[in-house]
Amino acid sequence: MSGGVEVDIVDSGLSDAADALVEKLVGDAAASKLSAGDATLWGPDAEPEASKRLAWVTLHETSRPLVDELTALRRELHDDGVDRVVLAGMGGSSLAPEVICATRSGGAIGGEFPLVVLDTTDPMQVSDALAGDLSRTVLVVSSKSGGTVETDSQRRVFAEVFEANGIDAASRMVVVTDPGTKLADLARDQGYRKLIEADPGVGGRYSALTAFGLVPSALTGVDVGALLDEAAAVAPELARDSADNPAIRLAAAMAAAHGAGAEKVVLADTGSGLVGFGNWAEQLIAESTGKQGTGLLPVVVEGSPDADPGSAPGFGDHGSDATAVAVGPAESGAQVSVTGTLGGQFLLWEHAVALAGRLLGINPFDQPDVESAKQATRDLLAAAGDGSGGDGGAAADDAPIATDGPVEIRAAGDASWLGTPDTVIDAIQALVDAAPDHGYIAIQAYLDRLDDASFATLRPELAKATGLQTTFGWGPRFLHSTGQYHKGGHQNGVFLQITGSVADDLAIPGQPFTFGTLEHAQARGDAGVLAAAKNGGTPRPVLRLHLADRAAGLVALANAVRETKRSGARPDDGVVGR
Repeated sequence: MSGGVEVDIVDSGLSDAADALVEKLVGDAAASKLSAGDATLWGPDAEPEASKRLAWVTLHETSRPLVDELTALRRELHDDGVDRVVLAGMGGSSLAPEVICATRSGGAIGGEFPLVVLDTTDPMQVSDALAGDLSRTVLVVSSKSGGTVETDSQRRVFAEVFEANGIDAASRMVVVTDPGTKLADLARDQGYRKLIEADPGVGGRYSALTAFGLVPSALTGVDVGALLDEAAAVAPELARDSADNPAIRLAAAMAAAHGAGAEKVVLADTGSGLVGFGNWAEQLIAESTGKQGTGLLPVVVEGSPDADPGSAPGFGDHGSDATAVAVGPAESGAQVSVTGTLGGQFLLWEHAVALAGRLLGINPFDQPDVESAKQATRDLLAAAGDGSGGDGGAAADDAPIATDGPVEIRAAGDASWLGTPDTVIDAIQALVDAAPDHGYIAIQAYLDRLDDASFATLRPELAKATGLQTTFGWGPRFLHSTGQYHKGGHQNGVFLQITGSVADDLAIPGQPFTFGTLEHAQARGDAGVLAAAKNGGTPRPVLRLHLADRAAGLVALANAVRETKRSGARPDDGVVGR
């Protein structure tokens, strides 16, 4: 394993196709230029943005001063009896620390490890975090822009609940943000326990080794210095203009497969030991490449395909529209295997995706299609007024088309593709039938990803039933991840959005709306943006299923998915990536 990471292109056809692109990257000295921070690599249109977003290539060196500072902060908190860390952050502010803490503690995502991640607006999940031992809790408020609505809402409610329990809220707030943000000003004005300003020259999805990744991890006890050591060990190899450079090989494999029609990257963990790594890579790949009608859609699948051939549908039988990448040792069905340390893989994938952007002809550092859903949410919140309403703010003009037991069937925009469904089975079948050949299904669950975790089983069930590549995202966190690809990438997706009624809503101090209202506005806002966009002259199909009862609704959805079929088999056209 060279320097701590290794990329093995297992599939001989893909390896042959990638060779020309490897040669191109080597000939262009792309790897050494990237490591030197050369902003011209992606063309003149991308240069202004790239010139402000390349500080990540040296984070293994520039983040070193944080190690002692964070060690001292953790010691101070422990001296005060504070050892429970809650992280309020979205996207790049939460995905990396969750992987770091789960991996280093031997825990599991959603299980017991010493970091409570709040990347949600679901009132049930927020309430669960508030129900922990507040006397031992520190809140890390993490937002690059300083204005992330989810993070600000979480900060507000924690501050109020701290004070209500006789705890000085300011003493329990650690803020991570870019210099000059409103959040940085607030932290100073309120005298928060600690303000750590991150490197503004790093975009969110490349920030694993910045303060955004390191602060919450270090406060739980992770040796972040060792993580930086792992990245430093691979950095010289990733800077080499050589055909053996693992970043060049991974970039070339993904781009070569994409050029032959494999526009999706199916990621399965085959024993890497990096818990939840696919969720972090998902954002990096989708936001970096999904734009201008092109890109790579990451499809994160469950488990190891050799352990249970049915546990990772879409991996062993990935089809001509996808490339199967094993994060860990190569196993049956893998075309590419990526192995290495956690710090090494962070840096490897960042380099590889940036180089893939050059090969795809896109700017990997912008996200032009993210703001539209945020604006739609703001518009809905303004229209909702005080947020009063029966199910967390569902408006009267959002009436169901039909109701089947605990499930209300709704759609966004022009729903001519849906027909007149009487049952959930009819509705899901219509959505699947609306998917084009080599398209994909995106399941978007605006629910509690801890208590409602079993909803994720819908992904493999629907993938097996239809043969279509199927993704699963918890809302609203996927809006900071694959949401960019949905709007800017290949326009062949259909969308199954799931929302649920809120039994006990939660007020957001100082705001005219509740968490439930915010969550439903985010769901409806994104659905509206998706449905308004065009796909060959036709609106994207968006099916909205609202669960009056979450538990009973899951049963109904699972039964409906089992009844769903995809007419016709996916053709084997011999394209590289099969």
